[in-house]
Amino acid sequence: MGNLRITEKGLKLEGDSEFLQPLYAKEIQSRPGNALYFKSARNVTVNILNDQTKVLTQLITGPKAVEAYGKKFEVKTVSGKLLFSADDNEVVVGAERLRVLGAEGTVFPKSIETPNVRAEPFKELRLESPTRSLVMEAPKGVEINAEAGNMEATCRTELRLESKDGEIKLDAAKIRLPRLPHGSYTPTGARQKVFEICVCANGRLFLSQAGAGSTCQINTSVCL
Repeated sequence: MGNLRITEKGLKLEGDSEFLQPLYAKEIQSRPGNALYFKSARNVTVNILNDQTKVLTQLITGPKAVEAYGKKFEVKTVSGKLLFSADDNEVVVGAERLRVLGAEGTVFPKSIETPNVRAEPFKELRLESPTRSLVMEAPKGVEINAEAGNMEATCRTELRLESKDGEIKLDAAKIRLPRLPHGSYTPTGARQKVFEICVCANGRLFLSQAGAGSTCQINTSVCL
């Protein structure tokens, strides 16, 4: 019947086919070596029904979006390894590496939980909260390590280091505090380039020019 042939395996259509009503079939396949195309002026909808003709899974490809409805969505490799899955409870990325190529990076409106955050080799890692605070928490400690470069912490107002039960340790061959305020005391004789570090009662540090004895008490005005 024209392009329609009845064979032992079912119906065989040659060329383009147009169906004006729903088509029910157990299997639809193209000829070996040829692609199978579905064309529509609006969208193509694929429904998976149960025995009561209730839609369980639905795939809609339209002119503006591709929508999938179901209890779970999975993407796997040819070998069956899970690459991506999503359901009502969680979204899982099973690939060994997740790369975000957008110029603005990744935005997390809520919290993120991960054992490791690192940049690509020879690339910078930047964690930023433009309008709010950035909090990093871990019950057994937070480690920030720069093996081949500098580490900088910059803020507009106060930078606070606090240890509730332990201590704060600065372990380096050289420790520089270039912007500490200087006291007004000047010993007699030539001006020296040696200072002592003084601590106020409120914890503020300042420099006082060293003398024969301690000169911190003479410069207590700095603590006000």
